[in-house]
Amino acid sequence: MIVHWRTSSHSGGTNDHQCVELGRLAPGVGIGMRDSKDPDGGHLTLTVAEFAALLDGIKRHSES
Repeated sequence: MIVHWRTSSHSGGTNDHQCVELGRLAPGVGIGMRDSKDPDGGHLTLTVAEFAALLDGIKRHSES
């Protein structure tokens, strides 16, 4: 299966050293996250529930 990776719309371009890419993995597997500066370095696999919890935690942290 080919994963179509996409970069966050909040990435700052080539000088941004904190970029991640997301990709929908095979059905039932979840979401892949990888470093956009090292696309061949592997990826972290999260279930949809884990990814939702991560986003929720980021939102709560940025509000405080």
